[in-house]
Amino acid sequence: MNTKIRAAIIGSTGYGGVELIRLLLQHPNVTITSVISSSQAGTLIADGFPHLVEIVVDTLDGIDIDLIRSKADVVFAATPHGVSSQLVPQLLEAGLKVIDLSGDFRLKSGETYEQWYKHQPAQSEFLEQAVYGLAEVYADDVKNASFISNPGCYPTAALLGLIPILGAEWIDPKSIIIDAKSGVSGAGRGLNMGVHYSEVNDNFKAYKINKHQHTPEIEQTLSSIAEQDVKVTFTTHLVPMTRGIMCTMYGNLIESVSNDNLIDLYKRYYDGRPFVRVRDEGKWPATKEVSGSNYCDIGFAVDERTGRVTIISVIDNLVKGAAGQAIQNMNIMMGWNEAEGLRMSPVYP
Repeated sequence: MNTKIRAAIIGSTGYGGVELIRLLLQHPNVTITSVISSSQAGTLIADGFPHLVEIVVDTLDGIDIDLIRSKADVVFAATPHGVSSQLVPQLLEAGLKVIDLSGDFRLKSGETYEQWYKHQPAQSEFLEQAVYGLAEVYADDVKNASFISNPGCYPTAALLGLIPILGAEWIDPKSIIIDAKSGVSGAGRGLNMGVHYSEVNDNFKAYKINKHQHTPEIEQTLSSIAEQDVKVTFTTHLVPMTRGIMCTMYGNLIESVSNDNLIDLYKRYYDGRPFVRVRDEGKWPATKEVSGSNYCDIGFAVDERTGRVTIISVIDNLVKGAAGQAIQNMNIMMGWNEAEGLRMSPVYP
């Protein structure tokens, strides 16, 4: 490709934003032309992230729609919930392509969004316009879109693990339990007692039980796949590690299937999708095996004694759960190979 597209990153001083910088610096078709922070405008990005010294020398821009329009073709909005709903419509009206990493446009019901996120919802016309960017499932919709709502980290891991078996009608939709665990970076870079070192180190705790804001996102997508209303039990836990999500999922089988049947189903479903790796029988994934990468690894265990299945899905929450999937969606939207700029191996050990 002769001409690179220009990318702006809003929210460059958060973990998702700085991960976008890391990945886009390696992308052959993209030039980062603006790094933006409403709170730190006028300072160097490397002031807050010294690991970028002599790599990214940009001064942080403030949020100025006309300036962004003059500098960028595509905008990544890695902003807190409640900010994108006000900002993204202005970017779209300026003629920019937008990939939003917040939760503001994932739910089609504004009422449901307000109930779970405790913010005013975006205007309904923009909720309808947003294409849900679960790349392995909705790539055909993404390729024709100019506005992508990037999935949440937990939903990405859970949905990639559940959709094939649910779509095949091999699992009872009313029986799904999702036991999810995340590293501390999922809470963002802001300071609060819950992510204080002394609170997290040598500790393991559940949080937001039956109240996590990703619950309706998971249910919305599973209901669409199953063509019926699906409710799940979704419990999240914080573990003392920096990166990674593991979803261990359980459900009652309504078909007599073996581990080999499941492996074959998933490999066929994700055939041609480079970032989902299906494990062979008796091999289950670990978070370290996807760290720093855009992979989602999935493994299975059928329990003939109970008639249930266990599905294990792991991702890096900052890559496949955020910045990497956003870039994957950009690639599809631009008509490029979806793996462009993302062909890195996991960081191990």
